[in-house]
Order: sequence, then C-alpha cells, then structure tokens
Amino acid sequence: MADAVVFDMDGVLVESEHLWEELWAAYAAERGSRWGPEQTRGVQGMSAPEWAAFLTGFCGRGDPAENTERDVVDGMVQALEDGRIGLLPGARDMVAATAALGPVALASSAPRRVIDAVLVHHGIDHHFRATVSSAEVPRGKPSPDVYLAAARELGVAPERCLAVEDSSNGLRAAAAAGMIVAAIPNPRYPPAEDALAGASFAASDHGAVRDFLLGRLKEKDLEEKEGDRV
Repeated sequence: MADAVVFDMDGVLVESEHLWEELWAAYAAERGSRWGPEQTRGVQGMSAPEWAAFLTGFCGRGDPAENTERDVVDGMVQALEDGRIGLLPGARDMVAATAALGPVALASSAPRRVIDAVLVHHGIDHHFRATVSSAEVPRGKPSPDVYLAAARELGVAPERCLAVEDSSNGLRAAAAAGMIVAAIPNPRYPPAEDALAGASFAASDHGAVRDFLLGRLKEKDLEEKEGDRV
C-alpha cells in the first residue's frame, strides 16, 4: 500500500530522452568530439550541473560548465516551443487519475527551467504538489537524493511512496530511496537487468502502470475506511 506517487519526467511523462542525446551530441560535434550511446548511458540520470561538467570535459575545450548547461537547456526549451516534446500516450490520464487519490510529486534530472516549462506547456502542473530537480539536491541519480527530497516535500515516508521510472539510473535511485518502484522501460534506452530487478512492477503501457498505481493507492483508502468502521 502507498500514500503518494513520485514520477520521473523524461521518458515517463514526455518523449524527450532522445532530444537530450541529440543536443549533447550536437554540442560535442561543434567542438570536434563524437558523442555516442556509451556517453549517453553514462550521463542519463545525472543532474544538469553533473552532465554539463562531463560534457565540457569530454569536449576538452575548457568552456565553463555553466555555459555548456545553458546552451543545451536553451535547446530543450526551444524544442518544447517547437512542439517536439510531447506527452507520452496515457501519461496525462496516469497523472490525473493518481492525483485524484493521493499527493503526486515529480523527481526529475531535468533542470528547473525545463521542468516548469514542460509541466505548464502541457497543462499538468496543477496535479503536482511538489517538483524537485536533481540540480537542487547534492547528488543526481542513481543516488536517491531527488526522491528523498520529493518525499520530504510531500510529507510522506519514502517507503509509503510509489515511484515511476524508465531508465537504469532512475530505477536505481528510486529503489535506493526505499520506494515501491514501477518501471516503464524505455524501448530506445532499455534499463539494465539489475536496475529493472528492483522494480515491483514493469509494463510498457502507461495504462497498465496507472492501474498498478491506483490499485496500491486504493488499497490504502480501503484500509482507512475499514479502520474508521472499527
């Protein structure tokens, strides 16, 4: 049973993981470096300051990491404005349905500017009682910091939270936080077996994940009703 739900954003709510890779690769190519799948896997889940430092070092040009982050984030915001970051099928209903039963938060590796822009653009920001970026905690995923911070914001113990993730480091972070993890494996960036093993439920269909989340939240409601009758 659970009292709250904490969602990841990229790859769970919106189709955007490929855009981060595209922007990282373009930034590197402009500086004479070749970014590939190995580098993408290595930085997925990192906070913006973390991946910006990695990308800057990878290019070996000595640019300030803050400039690297700004350039890539500007590209993501432009992609959103150009209509290239859409909600995944079933994501809107999944968020709305769970928010009707319990508090909902977001724990994302995306920087604050992208989180706020995406949620407002798609008209789902009102469902979230708390949103936390990995840039606002000491360590990005796979460390549990961002999930623990989201639970604190909700006032709910981590072990009473459901978490929804798609990537290896995200799944590891949610599990390390002690949450009940539901996985929506990203077909383009499939999670590692050890990361997926930490999930209590996995499905590629958002409707199936929604039903899993609602089932755990409804069990809590039924328990409370039974307690009231005693």
